[in-house]
Amino acid sequence: DVSLQAISNEVVIVAKPGATGVTRIINATGYSMKGLKSAWINEAAFRQELVLVLALMPLAGWLGDSLNEILLLICISWLVVIVEVLNSAIEAVVDRIGSEHHELSGRAKDLGSAAVFIALALNALVWGALIGRNLLGWW
Repeated sequence: DVSLQAISNEVVIVAKPGATGVTRIINATGYSMKGLKSAWINEAAFRQELVLVLALMPLAGWLGDSLNEILLLICISWLVVIVEVLNSAIEAVVDRIGSEHHELSGRAKDLGSAAVFIALALNALVWGALIGRNLLGWW
């Protein structure tokens, strides 16, 4: 990670101290696993969406008529989990700042929730369209 610091009229690039190379990748993987564990323990919505996505994976292979359709169903399903993790991160940061009501804190949480809603709606659209076409012969 690199940051820029202005000193007089010069810009100096200062690298954050820390691991590099394979060690950095191993550390990052550990942080990611810690985040997934935290999401599983603390976020009911994450657990529900993850279980649903895992259940949908075999259905994607059955429903999709082509590799493109199967990958679309898989990717769009995992998008919900990704957005839920980001929403949970936003909520954690806002809650860390304080429990008192603040318009910006509420807005941040509402926007995170809206992102999850959009991802879920997009899922319904894509799955619905492929069910309509591939199973019901609607178009």
